Amino acid sequence: MTQPMPHVTHEVLNQVPPLAGYDVADDPALTEALRREAGPAAAREGWTEELHELGVRAGSADTRELARLANEYPPVLRTHDARGHRIDEVEFHPAWHELMATAVSQGLHAAPWLDDTPGAHVARAARFYVWTQAEAGHGCPISMTYAAVPALRHEPALASRFAPLLASRAYDPGLRVPDGKAGLLAGMAMTEKQGGSDVRANTTRAVPAGGDGYLLTGHKWFCSAPMCDLFLVLAQAPEGLGCFLLPRVLPDGTRNAMRIQRLKDKLGNRSNASSEVEYDAAFAWRVGEPGRGVPTIIEMVSATRLDCVLGSAAAIRQAGVAALQYASVRRSFGAALVSHPLMASVLADLVLESEAATALAMRLAGAADRAARGDAGEAALLRLALPAAKYWVCKRTPMATGEALECLGGNGYVEESGLPRLYRDAPLNSVWEGSGNVTALDVLRALARVPGAADALLAETGLAGGGDRRLDAAQERLGRELKKAAAAEGPQAQYRARRLAALIAVILQASLLVRHAPAAVADAFCASRVGSPDGPPGPPGTFGMLPDGLDLDPVLGRARAGVPG
Repeated sequence: MTQPMPHVTHEVLNQVPPLAGYDVADDPALTEALRREAGPAAAREGWTEELHELGVRAGSADTRELARLANEYPPVLRTHDARGHRIDEVEFHPAWHELMATAVSQGLHAAPWLDDTPGAHVARAARFYVWTQAEAGHGCPISMTYAAVPALRHEPALASRFAPLLASRAYDPGLRVPDGKAGLLAGMAMTEKQGGSDVRANTTRAVPAGGDGYLLTGHKWFCSAPMCDLFLVLAQAPEGLGCFLLPRVLPDGTRNAMRIQRLKDKLGNRSNASSEVEYDAAFAWRVGEPGRGVPTIIEMVSATRLDCVLGSAAAIRQAGVAALQYASVRRSFGAALVSHPLMASVLADLVLESEAATALAMRLAGAADRAARGDAGEAALLRLALPAAKYWVCKRTPMATGEALECLGGNGYVEESGLPRLYRDAPLNSVWEGSGNVTALDVLRALARVPGAADALLAETGLAGGGDRRLDAAQERLGRELKKAAAAEGPQAQYRARRLAALIAVILQASLLVRHAPAAVADAFCASRVGSPDGPPGPPGTFGMLPDGLDLDPVLGRARAGVPG
């Protein structure tokens, strides 16, 4: 018997294949910055080759599927076991653990702190930038573990005990005595219901329990990744607000009295567990000087802020690649989308945003690497430039991802494209570790408290002097604004803090592009971001409104190198 042919109503045409099967690290802005900031070690240590190996994994269809599963099956809280015993465990999909295992094996957590090679932190930053494009949520415990070590070093005995395990490249999930595990992860708990960023309003109490031990009682409104092994916690001790290291499991194998109240139902970052916790006389060790909790934990905050900039730059790049791949394949009105001048302008604008964010993020990673090795000038630059970059790059990310999503039209609004998850995740880094106002005010604090910070910033941006007249004029404006900010007091200084933070970030970006990027990229960036001597920094409210007369083909060509299709 002849089998009936299937009924076909139409042929599927002009659809773009999924963004998979490519090297995420095929990104000239990133690889050039790695070689520039890491120096000779980038070639000697084989970091570029390792980065491309990770990039292929990050861009594979298998990894794309892991990311989908980790987000479609978010973590689940198990407060009690079958017999009613309190266990406070969070259950993750196996895809989460696969993503975590790769991140840890790549040393994206604390591994650079035990590596004396100059540039190790830069190499780690480049890998973090690549792998967070695979899936951003699991980067949270990775980032916090990276940031915990410098804070922990305020207590040498605890650092010598736990830092090697925090830096281990063995992923060892599950709640057990930390000293007996193959590798550890660390988290942080600062904010409370009544305080938010005002951590000095914390009410969690720390009562001395002999030696450096304390018993903590209170709550934390945000505790991300509660399945970590160790947590840095702020609490009020008799000497004042202190920093403490709290283990989930005590040395005798019993669970510490850290109770997970619930998991947060978040806009994005859904693969990662964020929680509210209570402490009921939970044991912890003091870290740093008594009553000096904020200065102790601020080093952890600084390191996580760097990862916020890196993660946001990675998201802008990922969104731009998705838009450019789609526009290169999809056709409308007889031609590829990318060949239409208005679409080309939008895409080129996204490329400029990505190039600038990547260059700045990697420059800060280089500063962090050199500051960790004792370079006072780089430390001063980092202290001022990092909160400015955190403010600006993270603020730009939702705009860039939203514009990229729109490049796909309705196809960008459905989950299979990957853009909705990217868009939901985009605001997180702007909120995490100090939202816009907090980081902008921290710029003023750095100017007031760090000797030489303004001079270090102007010396850095001045390296591009003479390379572009628009940048030279903006550099002079920056000098005036820094002096004005240093002299201002009270409400007026605060009122202008956001403008100053944005100006610092954009001029830093422009100076880096003028020095290191192709001429067409630098020219387009300066024309669109610093062309007005008195206006606010940055482009207009939407992308695709570039000035006339720019050569956009080289801009798009530079980004197309690593785009499939």
